[in-house]
Amino acid sequence: MKGKKLFIVMDDVWIPTACDDVLGSHLANVVARGSRILVTTRDERVARGMKAMLPYHRVDKLKEDDGWSLLKNQIFSCETNGHEIDTFKDIGLQIVAKCDGLPLAIKVLGGLLCQKEKNAMSGRLFWMILYDSTRVGELAEFLHEFKHLRYLSLQNSDTSALPDNLGKLKFLQFISLSGSKQFVKLPDSIAQLSKLRILNIGGTSICSIPRGFCGLTNLRTVHGFPAIEDGDWCSLEELGPLYQLTHIGLKGLENVTVPSSAAKAKLGHKVHLNDLYLSWHSRLGGDGKIKQEDSVSEEEQEKTEKVFDELCPPPNLDFLSINGYFGRRLPTWMMSSLVVSLKILRILMIDDLACCTLLPDGLCQLPYLEYIQIRRAPAIKRVGPEFLQANYHQSLPPSHVAVAFPKMDNMNLIGMVEWQEWEWVETVQAFPVLRELLLKHCKLTSLPPGLSSQARALNKLMIHFVQGLTYVASFASLVKLEVTALPDLERITNLARLQILIIQDCLKLKVLEGVPALQTLVLQDKDMETLPKYIGGINLRCLELYCSLALLSSIAAGQSGPEWDKFRHVERVKAYAREGYMVKKWYVLYTANPCNLETNVSLSFMSAGTLSRSEDAQRFESVFKMTRKTFNYICSLVLGPSMENMNSYTFIDGRVLCLEDRVAVALIRLYSSEPSETLGSSFGVSESTVLLVTEKFIDAGRERAEHHCHWLDSSEMDEIKSRFGKIHNLHNCCGVICTTHIPFGPNCDHGENGRILMQAVIDSKMRIMNIWLSLADSSTQLSSLHKSPLFKKCEKGGWLNGSKLKVASDGSEVGEYLIGHAGYPLLPWLLTPYDEENLSDPKAEFNRRHSAATTCAQKALAMLQEKWKCLQEDVWWPENLQTRYKMISACCLLHNIVIDMDEDAAMARNYYKEVRQLANEDAVRTRDMLSQYFLTSRSSESGEEDHEVAASGGAGDEHREQEAQTGTADEVDHDIQEIIV
Repeated sequence: MKGKKLFIVMDDVWIPTACDDVLGSHLANVVARGSRILVTTRDERVARGMKAMLPYHRVDKLKEDDGWSLLKNQIFSCETNGHEIDTFKDIGLQIVAKCDGLPLAIKVLGGLLCQKEKNAMSGRLFWMILYDSTRVGELAEFLHEFKHLRYLSLQNSDTSALPDNLGKLKFLQFISLSGSKQFVKLPDSIAQLSKLRILNIGGTSICSIPRGFCGLTNLRTVHGFPAIEDGDWCSLEELGPLYQLTHIGLKGLENVTVPSSAAKAKLGHKVHLNDLYLSWHSRLGGDGKIKQEDSVSEEEQEKTEKVFDELCPPPNLDFLSINGYFGRRLPTWMMSSLVVSLKILRILMIDDLACCTLLPDGLCQLPYLEYIQIRRAPAIKRVGPEFLQANYHQSLPPSHVAVAFPKMDNMNLIGMVEWQEWEWVETVQAFPVLRELLLKHCKLTSLPPGLSSQARALNKLMIHFVQGLTYVASFASLVKLEVTALPDLERITNLARLQILIIQDCLKLKVLEGVPALQTLVLQDKDMETLPKYIGGINLRCLELYCSLALLSSIAAGQSGPEWDKFRHVERVKAYAREGYMVKKWYVLYTANPCNLETNVSLSFMSAGTLSRSEDAQRFESVFKMTRKTFNYICSLVLGPSMENMNSYTFIDGRVLCLEDRVAVALIRLYSSEPSETLGSSFGVSESTVLLVTEKFIDAGRERAEHHCHWLDSSEMDEIKSRFGKIHNLHNCCGVICTTHIPFGPNCDHGENGRILMQAVIDSKMRIMNIWLSLADSSTQLSSLHKSPLFKKCEKGGWLNGSKLKVASDGSEVGEYLIGHAGYPLLPWLLTPYDEENLSDPKAEFNRRHSAATTCAQKALAMLQEKWKCLQEDVWWPENLQTRYKMISACCLLHNIVIDMDEDAAMARNYYKEVRQLANEDAVRTRDMLSQYFLTSRSSESGEEDHEVAASGGAGDEHREQEAQTGTADEVDHDIQEIIV
């Protein structure tokens, strides 16, 4: 080729280094001037990586009609009747949509559909299969008629089986059942498909492989291959003779217990193998830690370690994925640089590494390793020098130590939830070309000195959900930094080349300096009430802000607002506040030159709020019974059509009530015992305005704040159970069920319908998790329980179905439960106190703890009615019964919001339900076992007497009752004390 002009086409390239990998760096030195390389790709990063000339030529996708025209020309001959073609148009358009308008995909699929000798029946069948792949099961008996079929894809379908005569399709080369979970087995005749090259059964329930599978010697790709032992036979040995494989995906490796079975797969002899996926059943839960029910014995660990040792891949492997491995060590072929033969490995991904305490130390010298991702490795607490220096214990001089990870470009360390220390001294050379680093979900207290001094190419650093990290500093090459949910981060300093900084939910961050090149700053904190002071000292081109609506309104006030001096020097400001799922519902857009400010936040909202203008925090809290932060949050929560479009509501003097004024009117109406007319006079508004604004507020609150009063998900419930155990020593308790009567006010009929019965479940934070309302005349406490959704959910096992508590050495367990007073029935999930005389010690102990918790719950309901005086007698009530119910619900929501905000709890919780049928338990036995467990645990805990909350016994001992009243207020956790007081 020397001296010749070349035109080279590289089609469908996915790797930026493909040009160098395929052609080498010497080609440019030998070919004549004017040579060209044409690259087609779907990834713009490839074009940038190959230094393609600008502008790039972007090929548009086909429009719907053009795609259909191309497809039908591929399928139908010119003699085909036009009416017949039109009958397939709807299906054809769906095929075009599936192909995403890509001409090549449409043309290839059209070619597959084009059958010159098909009869009418088989033609209709083929279209029906395309239209609804789930019908293949019904039509399986006809599938063998497609004798020349080469491609069969039934991905994500409800089909449960392939026909037994599948082996008749002698030309079949491709089968994909990916994601079709109903598949449980492959037909034995699949072993007859001698031309089969690709088999993808990943995401199915197939757990066995037909014997004779080893005859498919043309197979190039197999994914989702199940590992299973059956006596002396193991499915892995079926892979032994398949030497043409380039891609192997194995699952269920925990089923292999004999190392020799793994050796029969002969992975190391497959010289064409490029990609290898190895998967075990994961032992980790949603929190990234080992699930209790999936604990691993030492014997299991030793067996899987020996099996993994025998799965050594060939040296030409390019990609390796390990998922769910639960051995204590990684295989020998990864843990020593003297043994590791993966000389061209580029990508390594390890997920759910349950028990390993060390990262692999044999990889640091691999010459082509570009990408590592370690995700969820809870046993790793320390990353030491062995990760970077396989022979660090030999104390070699620096000049004799090779650079570690010489080609590493991108590294992600995610979910190492116990990782606290990373040892890397400044003199150890490593990661010279590392560009991107992600650290997520760990406890790393500081970044190692070697990272900032040796990783000189690092230009993007992402740190998310890391506890304990207090500063980020001194990265000379860093261009982009992202920090998210770092609760202890205080300083970001000395980043000379930093241009883009994204900060989300880092509440302690006060210092940002030494960033002279910073151009773009993004701040995200939905509760942010004021701009950070450090913004005033940075010469920014762009500030992007996601904040509370209250702060946004201050920014929207421009020069007259309190935030003006902090942001006026910034060239461009984009600030947003969310509403529901709309992140950018409210905005402020500002430019410094020329000076211009645009916003959709209404002037009425931006006004200070006549009724809530008090700058004195103590005065404000005495009036509104909540902090300013909580008040602002409620304002942002209820902002919507029902509360926003009320500009017709004014003070008597004609001024419009802004949003804050409307919220203030509604809150005061709900917690005041004064008549509405009297309140209106004090506000300067009419009585009708007070009532209408309050009803609108109630509707908006119930619509938009329901997440503050809901049945908790499993992780939230675990916290509640932990607190019940800590405060009342009621282990595995999820709440207290109790009732109260809410009387009607003077505006209502004082006849038979004078009271509403409210059934509530109170959690350990004194929040109301669940309520059920009914008229007192038509409901008793028992009938109300039986009618409530709570009863139906718990009886069917939809709720209270979490982890169980072991209470005896024989393995006896008690599930999650509520407690209630003696008026409730004793159920497996609802435990009431013992009412017999002469109680044994265990039963007396149970009653003591039971009484303490129910006392706190009753106090919560008393607090609710005391604070929100609209729930008391002789106070304003709406005429409509449903509106009364809404008002009670709104007060419960407000009760919870005040508690949540005072604890800085998350304002939006994702609610999901796990439905699982509970085992049929005997309620009496449950209570007896639990009472005995309480006594045992009490006697085994030193000093517990001093910390337990005293409670009255079943016999009504006055001395104990006094202890309960005193202890409940004085001896519970500090945060609970504040709520009670």
